Amino acid sequence: MVENSEQINTRTTSLSAIALGSNIGESQAILEGAIKSLEKIPGVTIKAISSWYKTAPVGGPEQPDYLNGCAILEVQLTPEQLLKTLQEIEQEFGRVRKERWGPRTLDLDVILFNDLILETPDLQIPHPRMRERAFVLVPLAEIAPEWIEPVTKETISQLLEHLD
Repeated sequence: MVENSEQINTRTTSLSAIALGSNIGESQAILEGAIKSLEKIPGVTIKAISSWYKTAPVGGPEQPDYLNGCAILEVQLTPEQLLKTLQEIEQEFGRVRKERWGPRTLDLDVILFNDLILETPDLQIPHPRMRERAFVLVPLAEIAPEWIEPVTKETISQLLEHLD
């Protein structure tokens, strides 16, 4: 297990999969706005964007349905820099962190980063719950079905087959 990903050279290009979600406000406009914000970040190129999927919330308090999707990014950032960038975009769209799994205007998560396995206090890659979440695997399988998840060594399509 890698404890620090600072050895990733920011001059090289990495592929990352991110998940996007929203269930407060005009979710589709917020998600599309987040994509536009990502396009403006130096060292980030959007390679693919999934369709948007309406999904029921998982865990947490009673709340509206989510709109979820995934994107594949080509980045010249470390995983930590990418996480910080995503958190800044969440704040730009009014994200307030009040309760775990609570409603939110925008949620951006790093799901995969090349074939990296990383665990730090602030970031775990692959995302620790991606394998059990259809709202991540369905849109990710749409745009990266053959991406191999580095812990299980299975493709995203294979992981999706394991879900109900």
